[in-house]
Amino acid sequence: MSQCCTDALKDLSRRGFVKLALGAGAALWVSFKPTVSLAGGDTEALLLSCMDYRLMDDIVHYMDGRAMTNKYDHVVLAGASLGVLQDKNLSWGQTFWDHVKVALDLHHIKKIIVMDHRDCGAYKVFLGPDSAKDKATETESHTAKLRALRTAINVKYPALAVELLLMDLEGKVETVA
Repeated sequence: MSQCCTDALKDLSRRGFVKLALGAGAALWVSFKPTVSLAGGDTEALLLSCMDYRLMDDIVHYMDGRAMTNKYDHVVLAGASLGVLQDKNLSWGQTFWDHVKVALDLHHIKKIIVMDHRDCGAYKVFLGPDSAKDKATETESHTAKLRALRTAINVKYPALAVELLLMDLEGKVETVA
């Protein structure tokens, strides 16, 4: 080290040293450029499911069982398909469409998976208790909303595949055609 530098370091107070170190750290931080994309790249799907706390673990277990761990974005709305389509809280539908757009732009999703579930409180709130008075009626209610949402997705994003699912309270999932 040159005489100039050693003399400067000898005279450097503790406060001066901290300022020098912080300045050097700031200079390094400003010049830092990450080499990986923060967007995350390609993601297989966007999953829309209900907010029901009883099924969160089952949903993750189901998606993991499909080898989709860390390969999907997840949007949660009360009622899932019904949450997008109901007319009492219009911002919910807009929120879903905004998330689809972001998922396409950032993660290049290839499909949307819509997962409704049985014994859904949102269906009873928005459509009334008769929407789930028995299993057949409940299935019809979900099937109608799931298909309507698939149609809306196909209109806005014809290149995206759409998968419709209905989960029971034990975590068993059936496909809705």
